[in-house]
This record gives sequence, structure tokens and C-alpha cells, in this order.
Amino acid sequence: MRPHIGSERLIALTDGVVAVVITIMVLELKPPHGADFASLRELAPTFVSFVLSFVYVAIYWNNHHHFFRLVPHVTGSIMWANLNLLFWLALIPFATAWMDEHGNAPVPTAIYGATLLACALSWRIMLAAIVRAQGPESLLRAAIHRDFKGSASVMIYAVAIALAFVAPILAYVCYAAVAAWWLVPDRRVEKAFPSE
Repeated sequence: MRPHIGSERLIALTDGVVAVVITIMVLELKPPHGADFASLRELAPTFVSFVLSFVYVAIYWNNHHHFFRLVPHVTGSIMWANLNLLFWLALIPFATAWMDEHGNAPVPTAIYGATLLACALSWRIMLAAIVRAQGPESLLRAAIHRDFKGSASVMIYAVAIALAFVAPILAYVCYAAVAAWWLVPDRRVEKAFPSE
């Protein structure tokens, strides 16, 4: 029988990476050159991009903490799946900066969407690894059952990536809509928390 590995270190690593990702995004926010409201207004697109990306990172961090309350022990496959998720989350500042630098041009807007899509797919891979490790009595499987929201989000990202080459602003609206949809933590998971 293999010894159980607690999930505390995995959670701590995730917290650290998320903190670095947010720090990198904040460092991309440069003060305006002028000292008037017009100068500040010029930074509005940059600030909006920052807020959207911050919300995405916050959603992943929040849901990670919720879901891992149902995962007291981890396996090697769960740790690798979590690292895969962290890799894609770490690319969000790059994708955000590139999109912002080029005023929502098609390719950077599509790459931003591809990064979000990769994060979503990585999240699903991690959930699958957890469910597989927990076996038929998986608390997580019982909590999420059918993940309609996750599947729909992946489809919206795919559509938005295609839209980026036709109407980048519509792609951006899709990205914002998915973020708004995920702002509230998954209530199904909260209901599955062990009583304390």
C-alpha cells in the first residue's frame, strides 16, 4: 500500500505561483506620462485587460481552494496535472501584455483566448486525475457529476478564438462573459464539503 501524500504542499505551491502571476501583471501597469485625466483615460484599455486577467487568475485560485478541500491526499499524477495548470496560468501575464500592446489585434487576441482555453483544459485534466485517484467513491466526482459549465466554457473559448480573426472585440466580450459566469464558486462543491 502506497503512503498518502498530503495536499498541503501542492496548495502552497499553487498559492506561490498565483502570487507571482498577479505580481507580474501588476508590474505591467505603468503610471500615465501626464498628470491629467486624459492621460489616465489612455490607460483604460490596459487597466481593463489587467482586471479581466486578474479575475481569471482569482477564479482559478478560488476554485482550486474549494476543490482541494475534497482532496486531502494527492498522487504523482495529480501533482503533474496541477503543475500543468500552473504552467498555463503563468502564461496569462504574457498573453495579456501582448494583447494590450497591440490594441486587441487578431493574433494576440486569439493567443489570449488560446491561453485561457489551455487553462480550462488543464483544469479538466487535473479534475480527471483527482477523480481517477479517488476511485469509485470520489467525493469530487459526486460533487461535479456533469460539468456543463466547464464544457460550455471550453466551447465558448474555441468560438472566441475564431472570432478574434473576424471581430476581436466580440472575442474579448466572450472572454469577459466566461469570467463573469465563473465568479461565484461552484456551489456543488461547497455542498460536498465534509461537515466540520
